Amino acid sequence: MNREGLERLTDRLDTLALKLEKMKIEEYVSMLERPARLLYLNFLAGLARGLGFAVGFTILGAVVLYILQRTFVANLPLVGDFIAEIVLIVQQQLGR
Repeated sequence: MNREGLERLTDRLDTLALKLEKMKIEEYVSMLERPARLLYLNFLAGLARGLGFAVGFTILGAVVLYILQRTFVANLPLVGDFIAEIVLIVQQQLGR
């Protein structure tokens, strides 16, 4: 192997080493060597995710209920007429 080829190989190895450091492979391997810590961190991440879903769903549900409540109160006469029509149809079907 000539000197130019050796320098190119050295440059490529240096680039590869920098990319591996950026990917934090060492931290990942050390995490895999301690499974108890890995389980603990995954448990905490799951708790945080579950709490986030619960809080988000609660807020979203409250907003939807608030909008529905406001819409229902604003259109109460229309809803009352609709229900009255349904009652009339049911009474006609029953033969009263």
